[in-house]
Amino acid sequence: MFEEHNSTIFEILSVVDGLDLDYMDSMEEYCRENSLSLSGELIEAGLFEHGDLLQLVADYLGYDYLEVLPTEFSNDLLVLIDAETARNYAVIPYAIQDGVVHLLAKDPFNNSIIDDLTFTLNRDVVLTVCDPNEIQGLLDQYYTDNDPDPSDLLATLGAEIDNGAEGDLEDTANATPIIRFVNLILQQAVKDQASDIHFEPFEDKFRIRYRIDGALYEMSPPPISLAVPVISRIKVLADLNIAENRIPQDGKIKQTVNGLQIDLRVSTLPTQFGESVVLRVLDKSSVTLDLDKLTIPKDVVDGIRGAVRKPNGIFIVTGPTGSGKTTTLYAALREVNTIDEKILTAEDPVEYEIEGLMQVPINHEVGLDFGKALRAFLRQDPDKIMVGEIRDLETAQIAVQASLTGHVVLSTLHTNDAAGAVTRLVDMGLEPFLISSSLEVVLAQRLVRRICSGCKTAYEPDGEILSTLNLDPLEIANNSFYYGKGCEKCSSSGYKGRVGLFEMIKVNDAIRELINERAPTLVIKEKALQQGMRSLREDGVRAIFDGNSTIEEVLKYT
Repeated sequence: MFEEHNSTIFEILSVVDGLDLDYMDSMEEYCRENSLSLSGELIEAGLFEHGDLLQLVADYLGYDYLEVLPTEFSNDLLVLIDAETARNYAVIPYAIQDGVVHLLAKDPFNNSIIDDLTFTLNRDVVLTVCDPNEIQGLLDQYYTDNDPDPSDLLATLGAEIDNGAEGDLEDTANATPIIRFVNLILQQAVKDQASDIHFEPFEDKFRIRYRIDGALYEMSPPPISLAVPVISRIKVLADLNIAENRIPQDGKIKQTVNGLQIDLRVSTLPTQFGESVVLRVLDKSSVTLDLDKLTIPKDVVDGIRGAVRKPNGIFIVTGPTGSGKTTTLYAALREVNTIDEKILTAEDPVEYEIEGLMQVPINHEVGLDFGKALRAFLRQDPDKIMVGEIRDLETAQIAVQASLTGHVVLSTLHTNDAAGAVTRLVDMGLEPFLISSSLEVVLAQRLVRRICSGCKTAYEPDGEILSTLNLDPLEIANNSFYYGKGCEKCSSSGYKGRVGLFEMIKVNDAIRELINERAPTLVIKEKALQQGMRSLREDGVRAIFDGNSTIEEVLKYT
């Protein structure tokens, strides 16, 4: 219950008489580390009754608390909000008093509900606290089968826009059919756990694609006439200049989708046939920032924990865009995100807001780059520093300086493997002796698609494809191979979710000597393999034998 608001629940309960604050503090930290609900754990421990805790939440927010929900709801009230809106905001209207609409809310902490629905209904709106677990059942009961499907809208949308009066871009972007269509696209993306949504205009068609588990899937193409209105709608939501379509623009949207507060990072790009727009979906509820839950092998987890708990040194994560580097760094920082640690991050942009971290968004327009942010960090008395990416010599030099003066520095690089990080730093102009004296751990990673558990099937792979893995025949004989046949759960793709592949170099004396000698990447990698490092390909074989992924996926990414 209210998992996303553990810190606020702690604040509410910290003033309750007779409560052991030390116990509460340790409980809050335990819940944060294990992605648990503080309120749920306290109720289970017998410290609070369910209703008493909800009453405290209501008193804190200044709302009423409704312990017993109505068994029936008036149709006159239900029609105030359509099914799409009710489900999106997870609310149900249950009373009108003095012209004010009272709503039962699954998340009463979400202030955007009041702002958005006051505007939508053109009435004052008040939230009422109730058992959030009962709201979903009521939504299913009273707002069933009323949700429109994007495909159903497509048949009429094009005609409505074509036949409608030609107003300015903003009027078109705020047309009800366009608003509904964009909202449905966002809902579907969150439901399918898409990481990105692509809006791509071409000469004779308008394509919309979702990236799910690293692969792109196309939805039913809308009429080409919807390209400008839909893209304009997105630009309105992101507070971008809808009249400017000659230069790229970046923005951010905060939107309540399926009852959850979702952040969307928006990027526009002028193309030959209009603006291409990509939305990065930043759904905190679908991201696990816990090292123990990130499919990372135990020896690698131990190496990460050792790196971030050292008194100083540099920990680098390498890999291509979309390989989960930032998630790994956030999970590593959560390990040391305690009251006695000062943690600063410089990010471009800040992807997830994490309580306890001082997060600085890079702003190149005003001259705030990674180097300038890092310099300022050293005057802020930090213990740990995260730099989104080491892109140039200046940033690399300051990161080394920070590590040598008693700070742990975490960052990323774009290299093919762990050993390549050393070569990249040397190529930037960093002296080898500085690298060897500051670098502690380099982790390379990839994400491959996980076989769907609903249609996982054993099979005998072709000998030719097995030969590409360079495996011992005896090793193959003792293991099974799997693939996904395709089912409703995975939309017939055979894959659902992703699993990580990792290779880690722990920089010891032997590796430091090679760095000082300016040894090439291959020599450093060979030494690390001799000392027990698993390569990305070898870790991929582990994922295959564990039944987590397929040969094709491992060969594609390693």
